[in-house]
Amino acid sequence: MAGGSNTIRFIDHKVASPSFTELYGEGMQLVEETAAYLDGEGRREAKALVRPVATLYAAESMRLTTRLMQMASWLLLQRALANGEMTADQVDSEKSKIRLDGNAPGVELENWNALPEHFRILVQRSLRLQARMQRMDLNLAGDDMADDFGEGADNPVNTQINLLKTAFGDR
Repeated sequence: MAGGSNTIRFIDHKVASPSFTELYGEGMQLVEETAAYLDGEGRREAKALVRPVATLYAAESMRLTTRLMQMASWLLLQRALANGEMTADQVDSEKSKIRLDGNAPGVELENWNALPEHFRILVQRSLRLQARMQRMDLNLAGDDMADDFGEGADNPVNTQINLLKTAFGDR
């Protein structure tokens, strides 16, 4: 309950939901898998690339790791909220430092298809997961904004109902 009213904060329930738990597991697994790839097989594959492709690989691997770190930060904040380790206000403050948008790879670039296949698959998986997180973040933000229309708040529906009551008398 928020602010002592009888408003239910759906955001608190969503971050504890099975869909969030699945997203969290998938995100953290992708972070680990990508780190292992970039430190092992990816490093070996990058050494065999010709200069223009190697330059693209370096740029895209930086974008990939940045994207994954942003996503992991968002997941950890949501988990901290679900576990009661942080308040919604603390999460909102920290979340303002996280970007779940941008950094899309140049799949239409000339050398994109010359990149190692495993690397391209990791990039695509990260983008799909990022899109899911963006949708969930918007969904959570929408529920959080809905909480602002609790009792005593400036609720547009209540405003219209009150106008009708005034016009027709409170029966």
